[in-house]
Amino acid sequence: MSDTLEPDDYRPRVTDSAVERALAAMPTIVIEGPKGCGKTWTGRKFARSEVLFDRDLDARRSVSIVPGLVLNGTEPRLLDEWQLAPDVWNQARHASDEGRRTGRFILTGSAVPADDITRHSGAGRIARVLMRPMSLLETGESTAEASIGSMLDEEPVRARQPEAQFADVIEALCRGGWPRLLDQTASDARVFLDNYLGELCRTDINEVDGVTRDPGGVARLIASIARNVATTASFSKLAAEAGGDRPLNRTTATEYLRSLERLFVIEDAPCWRTHLRSRATLRAAPKRHFVDPSLAVAALGASPQRLRSDLRALGFLFESLVVRDLRIYAQANDAVLCHYRDSDHLEADAVIQTRDGRWIAAEIKLGGDDNIEQAARSLLRLRDKVDTARIGEPSKLLIITATGYGYDRPDGTTVVPVTALGP
Repeated sequence: MSDTLEPDDYRPRVTDSAVERALAAMPTIVIEGPKGCGKTWTGRKFARSEVLFDRDLDARRSVSIVPGLVLNGTEPRLLDEWQLAPDVWNQARHASDEGRRTGRFILTGSAVPADDITRHSGAGRIARVLMRPMSLLETGESTAEASIGSMLDEEPVRARQPEAQFADVIEALCRGGWPRLLDQTASDARVFLDNYLGELCRTDINEVDGVTRDPGGVARLIASIARNVATTASFSKLAAEAGGDRPLNRTTATEYLRSLERLFVIEDAPCWRTHLRSRATLRAAPKRHFVDPSLAVAALGASPQRLRSDLRALGFLFESLVVRDLRIYAQANDAVLCHYRDSDHLEADAVIQTRDGRWIAAEIKLGGDDNIEQAARSLLRLRDKVDTARIGEPSKLLIITATGYGYDRPDGTTVVPVTALGP
């Protein structure tokens, strides 16, 4: 798109194609995601004029004083951090009905406003695109030789060993996928991440719904989630572990968690609901994940050096890193990510399922022959347990590792390093 506000050093994002498709189909789109993930820059890639509500107090005031004024400008028009001027939602909605033109407004937001703000439906007028921090492909640390799209099409996997080493993966995990940290080390990134969590606890969580929260309680809950990342820890367990001098009860923990979800900080993986051949029952508990694993690392006060000496903790955090990337790649293929767990203690760390029913099951391991063999056995058991007559055979059974080659095994499973994955 010519004559846009695209920054000179813009780095392409996986969500760019989704934004482009949405603009071609709808009058207004909303790019949502956590603060600092790059929504504004992506909006500028497609916009020809802009209003930045987080910087322009006069613009925020004008929304209620002179309705529709901020909508005037060359289209597509970017309305950045729109939730700071919530009346603009209905103004954009009404304007979207005029002329029946597509690609008129781009709204970006780092929080889901209270339900009454968006009580008037945007159906048929407004499309939503969820944006997350950058994947390893977007940061330049994955070759994308093994794409989720090609694997959903059951194509063979052959990926060379990427240049990224084990230490590089740990560094990327601790630094995170935040665009402003791309040129920083994990150690340097800690300043940003500590401030990110601090502002979240002191300010952001209060502003999201206008309810004052206890910053200490929020911080303890975040630390509790970090200790239980990539597990199915219950609300009660999270609350109990967020104790201290002022213990959280289950209700308070639940409210805090919901607010963190509305800020796009927490993104749990729901349980995959499918048909089984056996009498086993599916477990419904979600797996706990941050939108980016670096937030868990910061909440734990960890570092690459500490994680290398605690492989168990590193394993859970590595799983969360892979889940972040798989979500981004799945979204590009019109698919969702879940996890699987049943009453026989059979699990799959991730299940990707498309709208048309194709699916991939994945186990996530740091590496090691024994771990890969165990993961293969688990995936094959899952394939035999689900009712493939109803849901179809899996497109792939993936074992995702930190490093190494990508290849299909004779037993029907596939090994792929996270640094070779792509959409």
